[in-house]
Amino acid sequence: MTNHSKLVRERVMRQVSRNLLAGLMIVVGAWSGAATAAGSTLRGISYDSLPGGRVQLHLSFAGTVPEPKIFTTGNPPRIAIDFADTDNTAPRHTDLSNGVATGVTAVAAGGRTRVVVDLIRDSSYRTSIAGDTLNLTINNGSDAGNTTTAATIDPSKALPSAMNGPAVSSIDFRRGPNGEGRVLIGFNGTGANVDTHRQGDKLLVTIDHANLPPNLAQRLDVLDFATPVQSVVTRSGGIGGGGARMEIAIKGNVDTSSYQTGQQYVIEVAPKKQDAQSAKGQEPVYSGNRVTFNFQDIPVRSALQLLADISGLNLVASDTVSGSVTLRLVNVPWDQALDVVLRAKGLDKRRNGNVIWIAPQKELADYEQSVANARQKAEDNAELVTDYVPISYGKAKDIAKLLTSGSQSATGSGGGGSGGTSSGFLSMRGSVSFDDRTNTLLLNETAEKIRQLRAMIAVLDKPVQQVLIESRVVIATDSFERDLGAKFGISATRNNMSPGGGGNVISTGGGLVTNATTGATGTGGLNVSLPPANTAGSIGLSILGKNFALDLELDAAQIEGRGETISSPRVITANQQEAVIRQGQEIGYVTYQNSTSSAPGAGTATVAFKDAVLELKVTPTITADGRIYLAIDVKKDALDKMINVPGSGQVPLIDTQEVNTSALVDNGQTVVLGGIYQVTKLNNVTKVPGLGDIPGLGALFRSTQRQNDKAELLIFVTPRILSQNLQ
Repeated sequence: MTNHSKLVRERVMRQVSRNLLAGLMIVVGAWSGAATAAGSTLRGISYDSLPGGRVQLHLSFAGTVPEPKIFTTGNPPRIAIDFADTDNTAPRHTDLSNGVATGVTAVAAGGRTRVVVDLIRDSSYRTSIAGDTLNLTINNGSDAGNTTTAATIDPSKALPSAMNGPAVSSIDFRRGPNGEGRVLIGFNGTGANVDTHRQGDKLLVTIDHANLPPNLAQRLDVLDFATPVQSVVTRSGGIGGGGARMEIAIKGNVDTSSYQTGQQYVIEVAPKKQDAQSAKGQEPVYSGNRVTFNFQDIPVRSALQLLADISGLNLVASDTVSGSVTLRLVNVPWDQALDVVLRAKGLDKRRNGNVIWIAPQKELADYEQSVANARQKAEDNAELVTDYVPISYGKAKDIAKLLTSGSQSATGSGGGGSGGTSSGFLSMRGSVSFDDRTNTLLLNETAEKIRQLRAMIAVLDKPVQQVLIESRVVIATDSFERDLGAKFGISATRNNMSPGGGGNVISTGGGLVTNATTGATGTGGLNVSLPPANTAGSIGLSILGKNFALDLELDAAQIEGRGETISSPRVITANQQEAVIRQGQEIGYVTYQNSTSSAPGAGTATVAFKDAVLELKVTPTITADGRIYLAIDVKKDALDKMINVPGSGQVPLIDTQEVNTSALVDNGQTVVLGGIYQVTKLNNVTKVPGLGDIPGLGALFRSTQRQNDKAELLIFVTPRILSQNLQ
């Protein structure tokens, strides 16, 4: 085929495409004003305004009025009327702007004429035939919820009943590859009129001019298929008592579409494309204007050109695109309709801007493979150049490791290299070296590859942000102690005069003793001594009689104490780098080896040290939203006392308090990482058995000690980013 012939063919196809937009091959000729031998001709469209906001359309024909096939769409709201074996000489578009109707369009294609009435909202309608005119009365939309249409037909012009149409041969359900539910309605012939619209959580399907066998009037429970479709119920009785009605119960947020191929009508219910895309990550999202097609054996190239005119995009079809396709698509996005056509004929598309190239899948794959081979060949033949990239903030060795895996090495002079194999971000012939002394990368690559590597290195070689971590370790103590005790003694004397005139004194008790003969006196001591552990004050009482003495001493103490220790370590570190700060002392102690308890200190002396420090370990990580993730370890040790170890001298006893945790903190926010609350209660009673339990008087025979100590450890941390504006 010559170039001139190809040009002529392309011009013819463009002309055919323009005609398809008006209805696919509009027949305009010398016989356009008269009916064909086998059909009628739509001559004109007029309308009248009726009370109540209604509008009545008048469709005038040359000859008898053909049988109308009417269906409606909900998005956008439209009423479509198909006339078989009918030509059109009426104006293509007529503006109405009356009631809910905005305009009416009439196009002819493939020997049939379609009239589409555009509406503002869904509305019911009524049809009637008067002579050579079909009247369509459209209500004002207030009864849009009632989608049932009524038809009043002249008996002499009555439409054929469902008994004269095809029969429903099968009703089947299948699950699609992406979780969509598909209801497949098969017919044993052509001529069935199917209308689908949604009402709440149900999809209502009306099948006119078709017969439903009794065995297919049943319920299909399809819940186990795991699709949005829950059940399918089919009943006899469509409009006018014939045909069939189908109710499809659906669940969830779904997209519905329907189309007809040959003698099969397919209703597809799929999850919203957004949900499917998030689950699969690659499902297409259709957003084009919705269209309705009904074509029998239309050439594929003509269907593609019609879609190109609707979308406004430039479409290029390969010379190998051929064949015909039968389409019945109701209220589907144009881009989904395009995919349906491509899948039906084994085609695929590639888009570049507003140009779409359509060809068989193998042809596209071969083309893309040849482009990839050419690109690879050009890269293999490109000249290698050497470039030096100084690294400012990172290490050249680390960045070289990112660019290639396992092929770089450092020499004794501070350099390294790689090459010969494809590794990392380098090409087959590329190589990378680094110099530790100057912290520089040496690239040997093609010019295009070097530009890509420089852009990547510019992203990686940035200053690391700094973080200041301030912490406070607070130890608060509260102690209370109360002691009470008593000491007392009692003594008595008795005179026992002997016949010899010598007087003896016999003393009983442990109190004050007086010798009656010599006149000497003395204190015998306290019988009961139960002093408290701590004495703040005492009260003494002594009673002396002629023959007895009573000594009493009461001791009491109350101790209250409050203490607070605050440590405030702070440290600055780089992002994702661990920082450690310590402050305290090392406590030395001596141990002896080979010593015994009988001869302590006789062995070999060894000096050891024990840490008693305040330590802060922290690793900050700055998140993308400006917050800080902290991995932190805070330790506070202190010497409690030295304890004796038999044969080894003394060793220190260390009090340890530590918090090891991770937390996500806002910049500059203070957070309490943890706390330890410790309570010690002590109640000691020392008493004389039996006497200490006597009510009231027993207080003189016992000593009591009550102690209540509280200690609390709190750790506060405040991180601050010091270099937020570094680029």
